[in-house]
Amino acid sequence: MNDLSQVGTTASMYEAYIACLNARSWSQLGEFVAADVVHNGRPLGVDGYRAMLEENCRDIPDLQFNADLVVANDGHVACRLRFDCTPVQDFLGVPVNGRRVVFHEHAIYTLKDGKIAEVFSIIDKAAIEAQLRS
Repeated sequence: MNDLSQVGTTASMYEAYIACLNARSWSQLGEFVAADVVHNGRPLGVDGYRAMLEENCRDIPDLQFNADLVVANDGHVACRLRFDCTPVQDFLGVPVNGRRVVFHEHAIYTLKDGKIAEVFSIIDKAAIEAQLRS
């Protein structure tokens, strides 16, 4: 049985993590992400994870993480993130080149000792491509 008090703590932790990302408070990332974090099967560690996020923000200067839907239990968080932004060049191999696009990312986080230990995420690339065709 899940400890329901932990579920509230998990959701609060995730909300603080999103706020950390939006504030670009990279020095605080280790408060939310495990030292040996894995992203989509790639062991990045917290430094590699930070580098990935920093690159995302360089490629998309107006990037803001907006959690549309969050489901949490004591060991996992599932989230649908909404992005409304303007990547400056190619994004996911798509030549966006400064056009505004709206898309979603679906992410599942596994927690260990209250920190994000593993992330599986999928970005809706088809939605980006469809907007650029119109």
